[in-house]
Amino acid sequence: MTLPEMKYPLKLTCHCGAVELAVTLSDGLASARRCDCSYCRRRGAIALSAPVDGGIVIKKGADNLSLYQWGTGQAKHHFCKTCGIYTHHQRRSDPTQYGVNAAAIEGLNPSEMGDIPWADGVNHPKDRGDQ
Repeated sequence: MTLPEMKYPLKLTCHCGAVELAVTLSDGLASARRCDCSYCRRRGAIALSAPVDGGIVIKKGADNLSLYQWGTGQAKHHFCKTCGIYTHHQRRSDPTQYGVNAAAIEGLNPSEMGDIPWADGVNHPKDRGDQ
């Protein structure tokens, strides 16, 4: 998969426009995945990878982002507190990476991305002691 005629940084916005991020992906659409953990399964978003170090710049609305954590508190899920749209999260599986909401990137239509692999968040590697 490749990004359709997009240039970095990509523009990611919430639904109401209160939050805007500039995003540089780690590996384009090749990193696309869904997760079946209790939270992601309900959210249903396709996540793309961006490095924590410089992959996301908050252009507008930092004060409008809310943080949600549960369980171990390692994953940090951010969403717009006005419209509720998930924008990004810092991953528990790899804290050096963000997952960003593919559907919130301007010009990217998730329905055109084809089959997206699923990550096994129910049996997380850190819960099994693999990492």
